[in-house]
Amino acid sequence: MHIPRLLSGPSKPLGARLFLRALAIAAAVLVILFCASSLRAPRVQAEQESEHEREQSKIKIGFAIAPVPLNLEHKNRELVGLGSYIVNAQADCNGCHSRGPQTEYLPTGNPYLLSPPKGPYQGTQQINPQTYLGGGRDFGPVFTLNHLYSRNLTPDNTGLPEGGHTFREFLTIMRTGKDYDHVHPACTGAPDGTCLPAPFNADLLQVMPWPVQQNMTEHDLRAVYEYLSAIPCIDTVVDGAPYLRNSCS
Repeated sequence: MHIPRLLSGPSKPLGARLFLRALAIAAAVLVILFCASSLRAPRVQAEQESEHEREQSKIKIGFAIAPVPLNLEHKNRELVGLGSYIVNAQADCNGCHSRGPQTEYLPTGNPYLLSPPKGPYQGTQQINPQTYLGGGRDFGPVFTLNHLYSRNLTPDNTGLPEGGHTFREFLTIMRTGKDYDHVHPACTGAPDGTCLPAPFNADLLQVMPWPVQQNMTEHDLRAVYEYLSAIPCIDTVVDGAPYLRNSCS
């Protein structure tokens, strides 16, 4: 017996039903994506704020531990503070770029010495400002060289660090180890104590750990450069090493 379909209404075509189903699925996917992004956004923001707070903490420490007066005129203050943190708390640049352990600290501020009455150490570290990052530490004899002095990192009278290097030059030094001064040229004959024979590449700095430091971000290297631009100029006088001299006035 045939019963008319009075209550169900006319049947929709198959194509329309498939379209509506696809539309419903798409709407559900959009809702899921919106919810996921809404949940993720606060976490990303929190991570960004946390990174900012960490850098601000480093900047604050950097200014607290800077051992010399800083010239902040026309400088990015935050980069100077971050650069000080990297130079003084992480990389220990002064450990190599001073005149050596004998004069790296003031006697009363040398943490390696005993306190009174057996020694002069007063309990607070004090870097020697007269040699701070001025270079002149002798790593020789090394290889075929009689002397190999660390370079003077302080700014000259141009205000540019390392005796007048631009940031692009500084970046090249840090990324590739290029020695702009060519202090120790390639030997053309027998080694004489001042030249470098093969297999040493005389175009590159031989002691500086640039193969490690080249992995630093450009932001961090810019901060180091900004800090070195802010420290006092030092004219380092070492016999036979005129490249350590700086014109400070």
